[in-house]
Amino acid sequence: MPLLDDKVKESVKTLLSVLTRNVKLIVFTQEKECSTCMDAIVLAEEMAALSGKISIEKYDFGIDKNKTDQFKIDKVPSFAIIGATDSSSSQWKDYGIKFSGIPAGYEFTSFLNAIKMVSLGNSELSQKTKDALKTINKPINIKIFVTLTCPYCPTAVMLANRFAFENDLISAEMIESAEFTDLAKKYNVYGVPKIVINENIQFEGALPEDLFLAKILSA
Repeated sequence: MPLLDDKVKESVKTLLSVLTRNVKLIVFTQEKECSTCMDAIVLAEEMAALSGKISIEKYDFGIDKNKTDQFKIDKVPSFAIIGATDSSSSQWKDYGIKFSGIPAGYEFTSFLNAIKMVSLGNSELSQKTKDALKTINKPINIKIFVTLTCPYCPTAVMLANRFAFENDLISAEMIESAEFTDLAKKYNVYGVPKIVINENIQFEGALPEDLFLAKILSA
């Protein structure tokens, strides 16, 4: 069953018409104990059908261990968004941008934004922020716990993705709390967006660019 209705498809197709470089959606699923994995595949296929710039690769979480290790996948369904570094798509780059769970509801905006950013090669961050991100010289992992009905969560997700795009040492992962309840319980997610940076810095709310950056630098 399709996930996107015709009206949404037309809007998405228009938005994706500006893409320049090719984007690949890497989808990780498994047959058992994953009620939303089929939806993840359907969503990826529908997105690819709306733009010639989007392709997909599908992997089984339990079988394709080399790929799960490569993209640091530890839950399903998950999406990794990678981009071609040139027009010929001879080389691809992983920006450390992942979505764990179905990026539906308000998070569909975050998903589209990530695809567009990777294709256009522009994070839209201020130059001051870009310069500060260049000073980071150790790995930074950002987990953003969301719910699909939270109107403030996409702001946090998109900002974390932009940080990851600018520095290869930064990774960002949207985690849908309702799909990964054990993980939400582990990190005491009582309000969203809940952000966890390198396991030792946690806060709630969609902070503006400069304050979010300060949290990352303090990590």
